[in-house]
Amino acid sequence: MKRHALTVGTVLAVFWAGAACAREPRPTLADVAYGPDPKQQFDVYAPPDAHGAPVIVMVHGGGWRIGDKSNRGVVGAKGEHWLAKGYVFVSVNYRLLPHADPLTQARDVAAALAMIENDAGGWGGDPGKVVLMGHSAGAHLVGLLSADPALAAQAGAAPWAGTVVLDSAAMDVAAVMSRKHYDLYDDAFGADTSYWKTVSPIAQLTAAAPPMLLVCSNVRPDKPCVQAHAFAQKAAPLGVRVQVSEQALSHREVNVSLGKPGAYTDTVDAFITALTR
Repeated sequence: MKRHALTVGTVLAVFWAGAACAREPRPTLADVAYGPDPKQQFDVYAPPDAHGAPVIVMVHGGGWRIGDKSNRGVVGAKGEHWLAKGYVFVSVNYRLLPHADPLTQARDVAAALAMIENDAGGWGGDPGKVVLMGHSAGAHLVGLLSADPALAAQAGAAPWAGTVVLDSAAMDVAAVMSRKHYDLYDDAFGADTSYWKTVSPIAQLTAAAPPMLLVCSNVRPDKPCVQAHAFAQKAAPLGVRVQVSEQALSHREVNVSLGKPGAYTDTVDAFITALTR
């Protein structure tokens, strides 16, 4: 299948461009280890005097190969917004390609989630009010964990309140790989069709999935909203609540605009509030 050339350098430039203007809160706890690898760490942002606060767990993007929990824009306006509302905000790192494939990365996020649920009370958070959130590659990882929570349960994670998927174009990996696609997908998913199914949220979807909000850019040429609606359509007869929110924003803007005043943030706020009130 013919591919689009999209290099890691291009991904990094897009990832950082435009995020520079986002202000970054300072973590309350930095580099909390959930495993032995230096990448298996997370940062905790907690408001003063938090008690029984909802917890948002953010997973960064970067094409499964780059990115970091402290990159500009990962926390940014999102952290500011939800900290001001009294939420605890956690930004998670995970091992990256070529050292860890996407399934291993999802297991890393699951291990982090299990530790966050266990320790949330010590930061003023409520382990029963945890919401997963991820952008880009991170959106794929949280989508995969949410489609079948058994993968997270294997790492010791308890069921969480819901998930916000920020502009994943890999909800149906087999569909992506069977048509013209960016090189970065070959790096992540290879040529094994059975592996595509294993790491495809739509293929792994079960009735145990928590409520999910799929935010998608409707101005991207690769049309992630098509995959989002297909996922929601498959979820409906399973009794899984999946809401799709199309946004006339670029892939980058879906990430860095969240938390800024406006209808987009209001939509995500309403979804999270309904799960955690």
